[in-house]
Amino acid sequence: MAAYLMVDVEVTDQVTYDAYRSQTGAVLAKYGGRFLVRGGRHETLEGDWKPHRFVVIEFADMAALKRFYDSPEYRPLLAQRLRASNSRAIAVEGL
Repeated sequence: MAAYLMVDVEVTDQVTYDAYRSQTGAVLAKYGGRFLVRGGRHETLEGDWKPHRFVVIEFADMAALKRFYDSPEYRPLLAQRLRASNSRAIAVEGL
């Protein structure tokens, strides 16, 4: 069952965040992830949610998602993203 990592990112340090972005793709590919949404224009249709930069990454399953998120390659990149932004992230299984 596919799993999705969904992140709402408010960038507070663009230079550091750009460095993070430039390194994430290779690690993501190693763990079988692929971007479905990476920023872009969005519109709130219900409620008062005001996402900033929204990212959706697809994995084969929750185990693959967790292997990526907890990997030694991603751990320092995650720390870099957290220094450069205010973020909210969830992992969710698909159908």
